[in-house]
Amino acid sequence: MSAGAVGEAADLQARAAAVAAVAAAHAEAVDREGRFPDEARDAMRTHRLLGAAIPIDLGGEGASMQALADICYTFGRACASTAMIFAMHQTKVACLVRHGRGAAWVEAVMRRIASEQLLMASSTTEGNNGGNVRVSAAAVARDGEDIVLDRAATVISYGAQADGIVTVARRTDEAAASDQVLCVFLKADYTLERLGGWQTLGMRGTCSSGFRLLARGRVEQVLAARYADVHSQTMTPVSHILWSSAWTGIAAGAVDKAQAFTRTAMRGAGGVAPPGALHYTRAVSGLKQARALIGQSLDRFEAATGDPAALSALDFQTAITMLKVEVSELAVSTVMSAMRANGLAGYREDGDFAIGRHLRDVLSAPIMIHNDRIVANLATATLMAPVAASLRD
Repeated sequence: MSAGAVGEAADLQARAAAVAAVAAAHAEAVDREGRFPDEARDAMRTHRLLGAAIPIDLGGEGASMQALADICYTFGRACASTAMIFAMHQTKVACLVRHGRGAAWVEAVMRRIASEQLLMASSTTEGNNGGNVRVSAAAVARDGEDIVLDRAATVISYGAQADGIVTVARRTDEAAASDQVLCVFLKADYTLERLGGWQTLGMRGTCSSGFRLLARGRVEQVLAARYADVHSQTMTPVSHILWSSAWTGIAAGAVDKAQAFTRTAMRGAGGVAPPGALHYTRAVSGLKQARALIGQSLDRFEAATGDPAALSALDFQTAITMLKVEVSELAVSTVMSAMRANGLAGYREDGDFAIGRHLRDVLSAPIMIHNDRIVANLATATLMAPVAASLRD
């Protein structure tokens, strides 16, 4: 990495740390009240992080995936909802950047994201697709020169607070459920009718209510690229890397508390380790494993960037798909180990060593696109692939 790139990454991280301080100050209230983290969102805008990944020639900073993952990790240590909101926004931005270059309308939106710090939400889940984002019921329809979309979404995370929505739909009324396109709508293009609330165990600040999305726009608001390509080359790898970084940040926040508790207990006992010290060691190990998995995936993704064949290859898709499964489960076990390290002090919600919020938030990780569905789909995809004959194959 060049000296300039190192300096830019350090600047981004310093700004992320400033935002994380704001997010941490309000995290308890966000969770308790189940409200959107307005303060953290405003801080992201102030520090111009929402447009960080937009290319430099379109007014952004061209931030790398490594830099974005580091920010998700930093935010996860402070406020899980803030981290997940940032991760989902940047996933949508990545889809526009990687598949919308050369399209005047899409590039104009990217310029606005950078200049106005617009927050983009994602709508991929419908009421009848069971979380399978590779099939859609709602279709893009033509109305004269316009396109219209009527979509019943089980969840649209922070839909009411977003400045725009990137959504998937069938290409036409006649298209198969898997023949999908990606559409971009700004707030003036749509209305939302609330279909359900968001009273959940954790991740309450993402405000992922269900909505009926009624949108109208121009033909140019549908990306030319096939969604199948967007999904395999960008949506899946970027979301899995950034989600995993956010979940690992949550785990790191819990390990912080377990370390503080263990040190305090040892000082009070003349250097004798408390009974839960074994679990603290396990928490540290789990965190290191998760970070290593993300690092490997980042390296592999960045090496394949610009090579659609490499990104779509079964080996890469298997690795990037399993990243989500493995890190989500590691994050849960790591936070649980931190809870056991702290004992009652971690179980209580009224002390400095409380871990309840971290545990409730991270429990969403294995069921946010259910791990069982992911593994079952992967098993089907790999049935006809030959088993490696050697360690080097």
